[in-house]
Amino acid sequence: MRGQADSNSRAPVSRRQPLGAPGADSWPGAAPAISAVIPTLNEAGQLPATIEKLREAGLTGEIVVADGGSVDGTREWLASQPAVRVVDAGRGRGVQQNAGAAASSGDVLLFLHADCWLPPDAGAKIALVMRRPEIAAGGFTVCFAETGHRALRMVAWGINLRTRWFRSVTGDQAIFVRRSVFEALGGFREWPLFEDIDFAGRVKRAGRFVILSSPVTISARRYLAFGIGRTILLCYLLRVGYWLGISPRRLKGWFRDLGPASCSAPAVPRDE
Repeated sequence: MRGQADSNSRAPVSRRQPLGAPGADSWPGAAPAISAVIPTLNEAGQLPATIEKLREAGLTGEIVVADGGSVDGTREWLASQPAVRVVDAGRGRGVQQNAGAAASSGDVLLFLHADCWLPPDAGAKIALVMRRPEIAAGGFTVCFAETGHRALRMVAWGINLRTRWFRSVTGDQAIFVRRSVFEALGGFREWPLFEDIDFAGRVKRAGRFVILSSPVTISARRYLAFGIGRTILLCYLLRVGYWLGISPRRLKGWFRDLGPASCSAPAVPRDE
């Protein structure tokens, strides 16, 4: 089964106080420090705008980019950004996000994909909701940057309906979480697929999971490259396989056989 086969693929567990313990995760009179963690692999064309939108959203503190071996100029651009910390990591969003979290220092961790733009009020809203001790984590609704496609608007509507109904998010919905909860859970499982869905499910057992209504703007580049209908079908087939207990590593092998070469492992569309 999925949990048995991959249960050891996770980050080390920190010995912090449990969520809700006296004195844990409280920031009297001040907002929590938020660290943004961005996994990258050949994202030179996307990353500058993403970081600009991050700062415009009021998140001007710690930014950690966990790079999986970019060769397209991403590293060179990052070298010109003294306010951004870069860490090397193996490929795969679970691996990279764990590495970025380990290198960060914030009270709250925000995991942001390199092609996702935060809304302008994101920083203020995250700081506000995370002052409430019962909140363990959260995410955002979405809209697509490519506004001219009716089919994409319907996809976004379906994602947001699922998000609100089930309080279920994927990695491109800018998951944010208390550091203590993240470490107590052992971080992301280092799977090639579905590490985000697994993590969100585990977080909801640690405390309340909130959905912020301001949408994150996400890219439809892989929907358009692969075909919108074909991408939706593939994602649902993969998700069904996941819920049937098929290992994410086996599912990734199937995706490699079925999907286009441009849709590499960490960038496969999630659950839409």
